[in-house]
Amino acid sequence: MTIENTVDANSAAAGGDPLAALRQAGVVAVLRAPSPDSALATVDALIAGGVTGIEITYSTPDAPGVIARVRDRHPQALVGAGTVLTPDQAGAAADSGAAFLVSPGTTPELAEAMLDTGLPVLSGAMTPSEVMTATALGVHAVKLFPASLGGPSFLRALRGPFPHVPLVPTGGVSADNLGDWFAAGALAVGAGGELCSSADIAAGRWSALTERAQAFTAALAEARR
Repeated sequence: MTIENTVDANSAAAGGDPLAALRQAGVVAVLRAPSPDSALATVDALIAGGVTGIEITYSTPDAPGVIARVRDRHPQALVGAGTVLTPDQAGAAADSGAAFLVSPGTTPELAEAMLDTGLPVLSGAMTPSEVMTATALGVHAVKLFPASLGGPSFLRALRGPFPHVPLVPTGGVSADNLGDWFAAGALAVGAGGELCSSADIAAGRWSALTERAQAFTAALAEARR
């Protein structure tokens, strides 16, 4: 996948499907960097490898500022905010130009604040009851987290009672098992350490990050055949 193939999030929402851009991106890199500059360098490396779905988590210093800089630097990338834990963070991310918002869990107050921004919202859940809570609050998709606890078979089981709920597994997704997640019914996948490891970021191993991104991009293409 090349950056030119990424659908602009605002255009997708205007067309009636707020998740169209996320679906097309397929892979979202969950980025936790020790500094804004290392976050930008990581994004450069990931996009060079074909991964254009980027989630700048609030674990990264000045996450809203990084989001704004990434949008300026890579205007066709799909850039959102992750690890959103408070309503203020949701508002700041939206003001910075985030294309989507992701929280690791679900609370009514946070879900309402995220939805009030008008952006696509992915709210975290793991159990069937949590999935029901998230969907009842009106979020656009459920972030299945930590997905490594159940694997693709657990996602497939959830698709039974919740065939209408878009599920985005995060945690435990690798280039090797990416196809299994999509075969189980994932809308897209979030990839953290397997794609952009903290060790590589800290050491500035940008070529290694690009190679991992290329592996994920190839796996996504294979999964979509």
